[in-house]
Formats: sequence, structure tokens, C-alpha cells
Amino acid sequence: MVRSEHPLSTGKVTTARYTSSRHVHVSRRGLTEGLVDEALRPAGGEREIVTVVDGFSAALALAKASDLVATVPERHTENLRQGMCTFELPFRAPEVTVSLLWHVRLDADPAHRWLRDCVLDVCRFDGQR
Repeated sequence: MVRSEHPLSTGKVTTARYTSSRHVHVSRRGLTEGLVDEALRPAGGEREIVTVVDGFSAALALAKASDLVATVPERHTENLRQGMCTFELPFRAPEVTVSLLWHVRLDADPAHRWLRDCVLDVCRFDGQR
């Protein structure tokens, strides 16, 4: 994601153009690299991360107010991206696995079952989101 006046908002976004921009990285643990950087590495790509924030909303706020690029999941940030330019990553994005674990004694618990169903519904990709 970039602000609508960012240089990446026009033309084809290539890996070279993407990596030549300055980036805001999202890490709840304060790490300075993540899955995107791992995906870039085999092709020799490296992005310049100038700041690290702990959430998608902070990353998008910084990108909206500057020339920073925020790489965030499309499905979970739709309402935060209003007025911004979206583009597909010019490389294969890494897959992320989300797992649910619980103790067997909670298997039949109605409240726990309801919560699990809610989480699955939010995370399930049905092509509609």
C-alpha cells in the first residue's frame, strides 16, 4: 500500500521498483525482517526498512502520510486502506498458516465450539473476501 501520490501508484510495480522504495515493517515482536524479506532473498532482493511498527493500522497511517510502502494483508485491512493505492506484490507472497489448538475437554463445550467457528469463519478464504 502507498499513498495515492506515491511513485509506485503509477506504472507497473516490479521487484526492482518495490525494493528501491523505503518501507515500514509490521512486527509485533519488533523484528526488523519478516516473511516478505525471506521471499525476496532468493532472487537477491532486499528492501530498505526505515521503521518498524506493531500493527497494520500504524503501518498504513505512516504510508498514507509519507512515501513509505506498507506491505499488509489485503483481506484484513480493507477499511483502513481508503484513499490509498493497492498493488499486487511483484513476487510470490509467502503463505501463512493459522492454527487453532485446544484441550480435548473443550471439544464439546458449546461456547468454545462457537468461538472456534467464529475464528474459522473469519480466516476461511472463500474467494469472496
